[in-house]
Amino acid sequence: MSATEVSTTVGSVKVSNPGLLQWVREMAAMCKPDRVVWVDGSAQEKKVLTEQAVAEGVLIPLNQEKRPGCYLHRSNPNDVARVEQLTFICTPTKDEAGPTNNWMAPDAAYEKLAKLFDGAMKGRTLYVIPYVMGPVGSPYAKIGVEVTDSIYVVLNMGIMTRMGAQALAMLGDSDGWNRGLHSMLDINPERRFICHFPQDNTIWSVGSGYGGNVLLGKKCLALRIGSYLGRNEGWLAEHMLILGVQGPDDKEPTYVAAAFPSACGKTNFAMMIPPEQFAGWKVWTVGDDIAWMRVGPDGRLWAINPEAGYFGVAPGTSMKSNANAMLSTARDTLFTNVALTDDGDVWWEGMDGPVPETLTDWKGNPWKKGSAEKAAHPNSRFTAPAANNPALSPFANDPQGVPISAIIFGGRRSTTVPLVMQSFNWAHGVFLGATMGSETTAAATGKVGIVRRDPMAMLPFCGYNMGHYFGHWLEMQKAIVNPPKIFQVNWFRQGKDGTFLWPGFGDNMRVLKWVLDRAAGRVGGQETLLGWVPKAGHLDLTGLDISHERIDEATHIDLDEWRAEFELQAEFFKTVGESMPAVIRLERELLMARIG
Repeated sequence: MSATEVSTTVGSVKVSNPGLLQWVREMAAMCKPDRVVWVDGSAQEKKVLTEQAVAEGVLIPLNQEKRPGCYLHRSNPNDVARVEQLTFICTPTKDEAGPTNNWMAPDAAYEKLAKLFDGAMKGRTLYVIPYVMGPVGSPYAKIGVEVTDSIYVVLNMGIMTRMGAQALAMLGDSDGWNRGLHSMLDINPERRFICHFPQDNTIWSVGSGYGGNVLLGKKCLALRIGSYLGRNEGWLAEHMLILGVQGPDDKEPTYVAAAFPSACGKTNFAMMIPPEQFAGWKVWTVGDDIAWMRVGPDGRLWAINPEAGYFGVAPGTSMKSNANAMLSTARDTLFTNVALTDDGDVWWEGMDGPVPETLTDWKGNPWKKGSAEKAAHPNSRFTAPAANNPALSPFANDPQGVPISAIIFGGRRSTTVPLVMQSFNWAHGVFLGATMGSETTAAATGKVGIVRRDPMAMLPFCGYNMGHYFGHWLEMQKAIVNPPKIFQVNWFRQGKDGTFLWPGFGDNMRVLKWVLDRAAGRVGGQETLLGWVPKAGHLDLTGLDISHERIDEATHIDLDEWRAEFELQAEFFKTVGESMPAVIRLERELLMARIG
């Protein structure tokens, strides 16, 4: 389609939305592509675009007998992760963005990026991607339109969202859609910006090809813009997995939402396979990364997963750590920056089986076993359809979502935080989420054991002032007549010998069962000064080779450690500043007064 035409047909849907057509014309006039293509989301279109991507060297076909429909993409080595320092919230005042976000005034941001976008798509194709975040037809879903010059983005968005004609049909003539503009430009870090304009429901991303920066439906719309919309509209956009648990005698699953910072086993938990001792139990995956939660007519919190696929970290994923994730990547998957085996398969560190003698590394260079260099980039990825997951919930695409009975906050702490602890009430639970964090590793910072706060795992993704975000969580309680119970977990506590006290992985099902039993009022708990923990014998340890002494150590609350923890929290409170709600400050003071 010419950028000057006033209407087009996408699949069986005629595009006549005047606001959309005008916006596409404006973006095309600025970026000056050779042609404009409207994406329809059909299987035939995917075939044609995939063949084009292969011909252009954007994708490398894998062994189609081993991995049918799977391809490898290698990104520029300077463009392999999200760039938090180049990610901006563009609000009229700096206070609206808050002290934990990078801020740029909207007019300044539009002016700065418009100069970069001017002519950025000369010689290229501008793809118009209409997409739905959430089940098509759901009252909870949101519609976005991303224009991009990246065929890689188009193919990934086809996996991660409900893309094409179905999105346009749902949009109709409405003006309520997110406007997303992306150009790879020259993949120069000096000309790379990801800017969010919450008041305009707009995202501009330039200079990157990495998924987290350019799949604009994901972190950009689903969390940064989504959290802002949620505050205005009375719902929650959260960096949370959603899973359902169904026991052998349960008529229907019980659902949990859980927030974990990176490197804390979030995807593994979302796709957990219960241990042998839990015969007849089933864990259903609704979502592995993002939850949009609203109050239902019954006064409960109901959640949808706005995504249709998984954009997962490959290294460390194996049949042992996450069999369902591995099975999800068996077909129709795009791999980014993993290693390539001699027979055309993929490989990464932590994968099952012996390390191959030779590989082609993520940069396309020869690699030999024993090399000091990683064969796969530590942030290498797979983009896999959720439909591939053997444990996908039958309700994953339910327009009404699923009812949440428990919310879990987790981090990576070697001390202090017990294996599992239930909050006394909603405000205390919000406090636990607001102060959660993980200890750094030497690989990350050069220092070990420094606690990096990541409230609700949302620090990089909250689209407005973090203190106001906490306030929104507190306000939500007024609307939730039957609120979910809130818990804190820590799979990573270590004993005096430096080893992990808890085995993790599938055995986390044992902790999850206690959480569900507490949420349903089926089991008691031991009240401590800081929260409820399991009583002796209430964690099902059947078949687990672990001493009661180690369990006691994993669930122990050391008051001296918590005194130090509260002092560390004070530093984070200063960062948030005056916008920190008084209720959160009082929760901390109350807990400090309890332990003396």
